[in-house]
Amino acid sequence: MGVFERQQLSNGLRVLTAPLPHAQSVACFVMLSAGSRYERAENRGIAHFAEHMFFKGTERRPSSRDLTTIVDGIGGEFNAFTSKEYTGYYVRCAGADRDTALDVLIDMLRHSKFDPEEIEREKGVILEEMNMYADTPRDHIGNVFEDLMYGNNPLGWEVLGTKETVKAATRETFLGYLDEWYHPDRMVVGVSGMVGDDLIPLLEGHLGDMTGKADGRPTPAPTVTQTGPRVRVQHKDADQAHIILGVPSIGIGHPDRYALAMLATVLGGGMSSRLFLEVRERRGLAYYVFGTNHSYTDAGSLYAQAGVDINRIDDAVSVIVEQFHRLANETVPTDELEKARSLSKGRFVLRTETPQGLIMYGLNREVLEGSALEPVDYLAEIDKVTAEDVRRVAQDLIRTNALNLAVIGPFKDEDRFAKLLSA
Repeated sequence: MGVFERQQLSNGLRVLTAPLPHAQSVACFVMLSAGSRYERAENRGIAHFAEHMFFKGTERRPSSRDLTTIVDGIGGEFNAFTSKEYTGYYVRCAGADRDTALDVLIDMLRHSKFDPEEIEREKGVILEEMNMYADTPRDHIGNVFEDLMYGNNPLGWEVLGTKETVKAATRETFLGYLDEWYHPDRMVVGVSGMVGDDLIPLLEGHLGDMTGKADGRPTPAPTVTQTGPRVRVQHKDADQAHIILGVPSIGIGHPDRYALAMLATVLGGGMSSRLFLEVRERRGLAYYVFGTNHSYTDAGSLYAQAGVDINRIDDAVSVIVEQFHRLANETVPTDELEKARSLSKGRFVLRTETPQGLIMYGLNREVLEGSALEPVDYLAEIDKVTAEDVRRVAQDLIRTNALNLAVIGPFKDEDRFAKLLSA
C-alpha cells in the first residue's frame, strides 16, 4: 500500500491524503493548477494579488483579524504561495484542530469579500513587495533570466505582475480571474500527517456543491530557435554581480526527467558538486553558487546561479561554461555519480519526512501531472539512472542549445559576455 490515497468528491474535486502514523500535527492544503501563466497582459499579477486578498476577510469572518485570530487560537501556521503554474493555501496545526483549519481555508477560498477599499490598501503592500525583490538581486536575477528565456510570454513575466497592472486591478479583475480558473477540476485538497477520520464527508459538506469547469488552457511556452548565445544585462551599481547561465531543458513529464535531475546534482547540487568546488573552493570567485533544473509542464531550463566578484566575473562565467561543456563531453565517473545519487535520494527523504513536505511533493505531481508518484517509486527512478543516461541528456541539452546568460551588476556591455559564451 502506498503513502498517498487519492479520492474524489461528488463533483470531481480531488482529495489527496498521506497519513503519517507518528505525526501529531496535520498539514491542510488547497492547491490549484492556476498561477501567473494563466494571466493575460491586462491582468498580470492577479493570481498573486488574489492570494493576498483571500486573507482579508470573508462574509462570516469580515476582517483579516477575524481569520488570523482563529488560526492563532489553535497555534496554527497560516500561509499561501503563488508560482507560475500553481497556487496553494495552507494551515498547519495540531491534528485535533484539523476541522477548524479546513473550515477557515475553505471559507477564504469560497467566500472572500474582495472589498474595494481593502484592494486599494493592499496595492501599496504589493508595490512594496515588488520594490523589495527589485532591490534583492539574488532573488530578482531569476526574473531577468526567465524574461531572457521566454520573452513576452506568461512564463517570462514576473509572478508579481507590473506596477501598472497592479494599480489598475479592480474587484471585477479578481472575480473574472477566479471565475475563469477556480473550479473543482483544477483544485486538489491535500491533507497529511494526523489525517483523522471522516475527512471525505467533511469536505463533501464544504466543497461538494462547487460547480463549473475551467475550459481554457494557459498560453503555451514559446518555441524558440536559438542560433547563438543570448545575454541580458540589467545595470545595477553594486559590489557583487549575480548571474544565471543556462540552456533550455525539458518539461516535467519528459522520460529523461530523472537523468536530468542527476545531471543537475552533479553540476551544482551540494557542497561537493562541480560548480561549488571549481567556482568557490578552488578559485574563490563566489560566495554562493549552485546548479539546478527547473521544469514547467511544457518547458524548462538547466542553469547555474552565482553571486560573483565584479572584477572577476569573466573568469566566473568562463569556469561555469567549462563545467557545462565537460558534462556534454565526458562521462561522469562512477564514484561521482553514486555520490550524486546518494545526495539526491537523501535530500528527497529529508524533504518528504514531514507532513508539509510530503503533501507538497504529492500535490505538485497531482496538480501538474494528474497523479502523485509514490516516494518509493521516485527513489527507484533515481536508482535506474546510468552514467550513459546523464551524458546523453547533457549532449541533448548542452550541445544542441546555445547558452543563455543573465547578469545583474555594474555592467552595460552585453557583447563582452556573449564572447565568453562562444569560447
